[in-house]
Amino acid sequence: MAKKGQERCVLCGRTDAEVPYLISGLYGHICPECARLAADYVSEVEGKKQAASGRASKLGAIESAPRPKEIKAYLDQYVIGQDRAKVVLSVAVYNHYKRISNNLIGQKDDVELEKSNILLVGPTGTGKTLLAKSIARLLDVPFTIVDATVLTEAGYVGEDVESILTRLLQEADYDPAKAERGIVFIDEIDKIARKSDNPSITRDVSGEGVQQAMLKLLEGNVINVPPKGGRKHPEQEFVHINTQNILFICGGAFEGIERHIARRKNTRLIGFTAEEKQRVEHDNLLQFVDAQDLRSYGLIPEIVGRLPVVTYLDQLDRDSLKRILTEPKNALMRQYERLFAMDGIQLEVEPAVLDLIVDTALERKLGARGLRSIAEQIMNDAMFQAPSSKEKVFRLTAEFAKEKLAE
Repeated sequence: MAKKGQERCVLCGRTDAEVPYLISGLYGHICPECARLAADYVSEVEGKKQAASGRASKLGAIESAPRPKEIKAYLDQYVIGQDRAKVVLSVAVYNHYKRISNNLIGQKDDVELEKSNILLVGPTGTGKTLLAKSIARLLDVPFTIVDATVLTEAGYVGEDVESILTRLLQEADYDPAKAERGIVFIDEIDKIARKSDNPSITRDVSGEGVQQAMLKLLEGNVINVPPKGGRKHPEQEFVHINTQNILFICGGAFEGIERHIARRKNTRLIGFTAEEKQRVEHDNLLQFVDAQDLRSYGLIPEIVGRLPVVTYLDQLDRDSLKRILTEPKNALMRQYERLFAMDGIQLEVEPAVLDLIVDTALERKLGARGLRSIAEQIMNDAMFQAPSSKEKVFRLTAEFAKEKLAE
């Protein structure tokens, strides 16, 4: 056995008398301290490589993001009409990808890319939620849809505004960095409009109070988010989420806002074509909606300023409703055909039945959402009898449909 002080570390030169022990190798010895330093260096290098590869893969995904025309073409497969709203959404989503890419690269110039949150205004049943759900199928970023009607001011019964980010965090598998790249669709935002312009000593718990609480989310701040909800688990640790790069898309019917638009535009006209032009304008008043009308309706100026992009959805006409029944990939009639086909039955629908469904929907003023309720009323008995019958074809006639609607 060699005497102490004869063996040395090949890296630092210390002898075996100066260190607790030496690790033997093929070409010499290494001391524990040098071994630890070497291990730390290898871990650091490997970590940088993995971070660089992960960053490159993220950038590659963003660079391969669909262009605005491609996004609109995808939406066209599921939503009939509403071209203006599709263009606005397509541009906003594409810019959202570019903003994320710019932040990942870490540009050091003076140009800071800020988000432009969107407000969709349109009657019920025109496709606001369907547009959001269709985008959710296409995107590779966390996406969630929340209902503003359940939100209340902090401290009252209901959900806090921070619960919006809790749902987004859940969609991102509780990864804050991933959630900070997400998109949130807030539906029924018109339901939190201020109830009155007159000041009151009482709080507008589910109206102006919620709008005030939403300001910090929409503009971009670091929010303390309870990952499991705030009130049932008060002892939990908060997750910090920066909303600077979260895109918010808000939608609402804003029932009666046409009165504010008409009052602002003063649509009284004089001349031979006055009556016709006034009728045309009244049929398309939503195309003139702006920030002033939203303030008159009950949104506070601060929240209107944080929703700079305002677009509208047209009321669906007879032709659009009929196309909705048959043309989209998830068209209502295609769904019923699939349901019958699963029982080995071929469904045949007379064209007159489609006209009847559309006319009934227009009469009830329910929009596209009312098509399903009407179709269910017609189809219910047929779907009850068909699986037990031996018939391989079920033909839906106009007489049968009228009889079911009359019940």
